[in-house]
Amino acid sequence: MSKKTLVIGASTKPDRYSNMAIRKLVKYNHDTVAFGMKSGEVAGVQIDTELVDYKDIDTVTLYLNPTRQQEYYNYIVSLNPKRVIFNPGTENPEFYTILKAHNIAYEIACTLVLLSINQF
Repeated sequence: MSKKTLVIGASTKPDRYSNMAIRKLVKYNHDTVAFGMKSGEVAGVQIDTELVDYKDIDTVTLYLNPTRQQEYYNYIVSLNPKRVIFNPGTENPEFYTILKAHNIAYEIACTLVLLSINQF
């Protein structure tokens, strides 16, 4: 079943993990939207540079370091996703506490690995 996923920290650079994640999400038929600092397209997914009030987000997968995440706390919570995935390098105990307070699940995991082992 497709889980609508928002990739935050999206990049058009093919060697970036966010780019690889977008491509793999599309390959596995997940409805994918993306937000990044620079616009562009990856695997048919447009990278938005403005915060969009996306509907029905199941998963937010983060590719921003903890300091950069702070300005997006309220935005992510407002989307009311079922879960947030903290990819390697994005671990953030401060944000875990905020998510818990809003009953939003989180995982400290790698989106690419979860997709590869069919645990996404």
